[in-house]
Amino acid sequence: MERVAFSNTGTEAVMAALRLARAATKRNKIALFSGSYHGHFDGTLAVVKKINGDLRTIPKAPGIPANFIEDVLVLDYGSPHALEIIKAHQHELAAVLVEPVQSRRLDLQPKEFLQQLRQLTKESEIALIFDEMVTGFRIHQGGAQAWFGIEADIATYGKIVGGMPIGIIAGKAAYMDKIDGGLWNYGDDSYPQVKTTIFAGTFCKHPLALAAARCVLRYLKSQGPALQQQLNQRTSQLVETLNAYLKENEVSVSLVNFGSQFRAVASVEIDPLLFHLLEKRIFICEGRSCFLSTAHTHEDTERIIQAVKESIQEMREGGFFPIQQ
Repeated sequence: MERVAFSNTGTEAVMAALRLARAATKRNKIALFSGSYHGHFDGTLAVVKKINGDLRTIPKAPGIPANFIEDVLVLDYGSPHALEIIKAHQHELAAVLVEPVQSRRLDLQPKEFLQQLRQLTKESEIALIFDEMVTGFRIHQGGAQAWFGIEADIATYGKIVGGMPIGIIAGKAAYMDKIDGGLWNYGDDSYPQVKTTIFAGTFCKHPLALAAARCVLRYLKSQGPALQQQLNQRTSQLVETLNAYLKENEVSVSLVNFGSQFRAVASVEIDPLLFHLLEKRIFICEGRSCFLSTAHTHEDTERIIQAVKESIQEMREGGFFPIQQ
């Protein structure tokens, strides 16, 4: 990336990225995809609902004014029809905001769709924004962009860089220069010549958050690609082991993963299973996304496997997950 700016949270980073795209393109409309999550900014909390036979974009929750999402298109991720809609609105769109692998739909990894989206946005001069809050530095040192071989115009990152309150907006100078007016030098006649938009925050570039991020990024760089590769492999082994057990025991639950992130996919309610795991001191967050980290040991993964097996057995004894006859 040519330039980088820092905010306090991932939500702020996405807000800034959209503002930069709109300022640079002089367009207002943005497109995003059903099932994605881009923080709690009102301007991205939109869903599509059929009303009187017509599909309409509406606020995702109470308290979000409808006018905040008037310029938002919510499209079906991975669908060729989504590309057609983007093309139809190409002269109105400032940006397409995409979570390259949706954290709640890990089995959808549409490389070809993303490549077509990159080509279309480039031809239409629409900013392609990759929300890499989850995928950035996790799946690969270069994030989902490197994984899929796609270069976004802007990318956003968050707490994964240092574990502190931080958001990162990185991108091409054509967009990032809207923050400070562009590069210039002391001692000559150069000066910031680009008209700026608003970017502010009391704790942006907080010394503690930046120091933590610097340490993490230097560590990742020193470890090289093997760090992610080994962690991804360990996660795949964990998923494969549990899937084999679940299939063998005819349990209607399976696991999917993208690198070191994994989650359960089920045709039945699995909250009881999560409570059983919690009783065994295995916590699954309410979003049900799971992450294996470099801090987890072999003993940890064996403990997870054992806890799942014990929980399934206990639930089966209580009448859950009956064996199909």
